[in-house]
Amino acid sequence: MLLLSPSLVLFWSTLMTGTLISISSSSWFVAWLGLELNLLSFIPLITSKQNTFSSEAALKYFLIQALGSATLLASVSMLFLFKMTPSILILCSLTLKMGAAPLHFWLPTIMQGMSWQNCLILMTLQKVAPIVLTSYTLSPQTSFLVMSISMLSALLGGIGGLNQTLLRKLMAYSSVNHMAWMLAAMMMNTNLWVHYIFAYTVISISLVTLLNFNQAYHIKHLTNPSNSQLNKIIMFLTLFSLGGLPPFLGFLPKLSVIKDLVNQELLLLAFILAMSALITLFYYVRLSLTAFTLAAPKTSRSFNHANHSASTMTLLNMFPLFFPMIVMIPF
Repeated sequence: MLLLSPSLVLFWSTLMTGTLISISSSSWFVAWLGLELNLLSFIPLITSKQNTFSSEAALKYFLIQALGSATLLASVSMLFLFKMTPSILILCSLTLKMGAAPLHFWLPTIMQGMSWQNCLILMTLQKVAPIVLTSYTLSPQTSFLVMSISMLSALLGGIGGLNQTLLRKLMAYSSVNHMAWMLAAMMMNTNLWVHYIFAYTVISISLVTLLNFNQAYHIKHLTNPSNSQLNKIIMFLTLFSLGGLPPFLGFLPKLSVIKDLVNQELLLLAFILAMSALITLFYYVRLSLTAFTLAAPKTSRSFNHANHSASTMTLLNMFPLFFPMIVMIPF
């Protein structure tokens, strides 16, 4: 009944409306208005759990996004006087809002205080409007800066997740790494980044559904003996799909991005993105080995679920994983 409460329906509606206003506006001030509406709608969703961690995450998120919004508003006001500098400031404010490196420092700590559902919103829907607005700032003067942000996001997103044992922080660094791929795709082809974020959203929904179903927040929760082996296998195949391992769904958009980068002779960016994908795959494999080889005692949290619910969850998560193989069978 909580999902059908009028307040959540209202905030979800205004959240989507704010995003649509931002991506369809013809004025920077209207785009700023849409971002503010989106921000003020997401804050109550974060605090719906009503605990200390979610309240702290909501306050941090508000302060960071308010800083980005203030910078954006000041930058677009300067467009009447300057040309080059405001574009860079606008790009920096949007980089802060979407959580791309080097302004990604807020994302892991804030995601650690959120529920899995809100983490999913922050990793997917909340990035759409800033990325679309970033595409409006692309010019010969800012393209090098966007490329630098993409490289930094790939490196820091990959390296930052190596020493993480908290799954929400690990997913946050994974999100920073995927931002690098989206920015690289945006530099070459507008439709390509749309395909990438769609595939990333489908895989993230599948993975977050499984993690939330198993109430897994730490790496030791994955080793719980009450989780079935089939459930673990599907979870880690989803992780491999997120990392871009063929022949899963996540491999197709990454292959398209690398192909276009090579065609445009951006070999350094393609190399850094490919190497960062290997780093992310490394800590996904580490999670898998930990879960399958260690038998941890039962944690204080209860993991008792009905068998039919687990079977339904497994079937729902298998389709996005193996969809590319199903498509390729006729060929």
